[in-house]
Amino acid sequence: MRILPLALTAVMFASLASFSWAADPWVAYPGGEGPGAGKHIVLVSGDDEYRSEEMLPALGMILSERHGFKCTVLFPIDPKSGEIAPTYQTNIPGAGTLADADLMILFTRFRNLPAEQMEPVLDYLKSGKPIIALRTATHAFNFPKDSPYAKYSWNNGGEFAGGFGRQILGETWVSHHGHHGSESTRGVINPELKDHPILRGVSDIWGPTDVYGIKKLPETAEVLVRGQILTGMQPTDPPVEDKRNDPMMPIIWLNKYTNENGAVTPSLTSTFGSAVDFKCEDYRRLLVNASYYFTGLTDKIDGKANVEFVGDYEPTFFGFGKAKTGTTPANYELKK
Repeated sequence: MRILPLALTAVMFASLASFSWAADPWVAYPGGEGPGAGKHIVLVSGDDEYRSEEMLPALGMILSERHGFKCTVLFPIDPKSGEIAPTYQTNIPGAGTLADADLMILFTRFRNLPAEQMEPVLDYLKSGKPIIALRTATHAFNFPKDSPYAKYSWNNGGEFAGGFGRQILGETWVSHHGHHGSESTRGVINPELKDHPILRGVSDIWGPTDVYGIKKLPETAEVLVRGQILTGMQPTDPPVEDKRNDPMMPIIWLNKYTNENGAVTPSLTSTFGSAVDFKCEDYRRLLVNASYYFTGLTDKIDGKANVEFVGDYEPTFFGFGKAKTGTTPANYELKK
């Protein structure tokens, strides 16, 4: 057996280490055959509670493997360990991938991103390209008052009141309308928009997250689904009988935001949604339909979208401090 010189061995190990750390701190699913071929969707995770870091890779795999979209999933990363760290508010690498994205799916909460990560997001907004915003994306950002991006904070006052959430999506964080962790949500489709392409094949939406409160949506908004508060955490539980269901809050709506340059950003916002809600087949179908709708593929929506999971999907139940530890983007790569 030939023995390598010690110096050469050291160089080889150093090269291997460099290769390991040089891997992109996000995950990409290449797409291919299917209506979405040639379209790029960037999914941005980063919340502390609802396990966006588990849900968005699962959605990305479905969109890629079942429908042909190229998908890139971004994560909040601890720069010291390289691990996914949902509580790390200031680092979501890979925002530059938005430059050639056809759609951004955003599921963040109270992020305070540095310029090199926030600027690509703002460039995307200025382009007028579409957004699908999930659960806590109504309060996606929380910048200090002296930040150049303070206007996008969820609680911003003045001319851009309510920040990114209210101004662009239609509403910011208001309240828990249902009792968090003890009252689940039944989605009730707006009969006036039941024939909307995004709702094709969608009839049964339920999940254990609670209904969020909404003060007032803009006139540009169209409510697709309202949230009925149930008395418990099972789909068979009856609705609460108090006034909170009269009227029911919007939980899924469409909106259009016109920026200072005249570009119009269309969006779909769903305050319903967590990794465990994503187990609902019709909710998955709604998100796949919306991805078709916002990428110019409305004529391909037939209500029969394949939304089967790619591999096993056993999501962590929502809650602070419940994130899986020791995971990296590599844990969410496709297993062939």
